[in-house]
Parts: sequence; structure tokens; C-alpha cells
Amino acid sequence: MFPRLLPLLCLLFLSQAAFTQQGSATAQPEAVPESCAVTKAYDNPFVPPYPYHPKTMSGDPWFGTDRLWIDPPVTMKGHRQKMEWWRQGYDWFVDGDPKLKVTGRRLDSPAPPLVAVAHPVGLRAPTAHMMVGMTFPTVGCWEITGRYEDEELTFVVWVAE
Repeated sequence: MFPRLLPLLCLLFLSQAAFTQQGSATAQPEAVPESCAVTKAYDNPFVPPYPYHPKTMSGDPWFGTDRLWIDPPVTMKGHRQKMEWWRQGYDWFVDGDPKLKVTGRRLDSPAPPLVAVAHPVGLRAPTAHMMVGMTFPTVGCWEITGRYEDEELTFVVWVAE
């Protein structure tokens, strides 16, 4: 009985190895391509007004203005992401749901738009901020824009698998 099963087992293992190789050949690159000009906080460092922390938790500079700022990632892994947005004086006890609207469009290929929803984080000012849940329909180079009343902040990220 074993001699008859051996060819079947070989075929199963061989086909599994072929699928694994095929999947890795079509995977998106982990490195950011030169064609995607991602936003780096070091290109335009921003120090938020007192009493906010002058640097991010990782020690990097912030990106933005005193009306709206972020800790811009170079690469986002996966289609679903969360991101913190900050605004001077924002207090969810007073302001309620954020008036922040986040949109996004893929720069390197046609794609449906980014889907984003902003929520308050339950902390008192000055540590209160807004958490944005984002769903990217595809991987690639994305331009993201946040608008809060009269302030707008735009940056570029690479979304990888």
C-alpha cells in the first residue's frame, strides 16, 4: 500500500512548493520604490507648541503645523491601519467627535479611494488626540490628506503587504 501512496505524496509536496514559489514571485517589494516620494518628518521637522511633547515617542520629529500634526510613517504594512492625529487645543470632552476628515488616493496606479474614519481618544487635553482607522484597497504609493476645519495636512506613504 505504501508504494502506491508515495507518488501521491510526492505530487502533493511538489504542488505545495510550486504555489509557495509563485506567491513570492508576485509579492510587493518591502522596500519603498524610488518613484514613491514618501514624506519624512526630517524633511520638514515640526515642534508642537507647549505643552505637547517636542518629539514623537520614537524620538523622531513631528510633521505638520500647530493646527494639525502627525508622526508620518514611511511604510504602512497591511491594508488596515490606525494613525494618531494631533491638533492644538483638541479636547474630546468639549469638541466631541473630531471634525477631522481624512482622504487618500493612490499615486502610482488607479485604485478606489482610501476609506478613513476618525475617533476621539479618551484623554483630556493636552494629550487628547484623534485616532483614524484607515482601509487601503490596494498596496502602493498613497497620498493622504487630513482636513480639520480650515487646516489641511498632506503626506505620502508606501503601503506594503
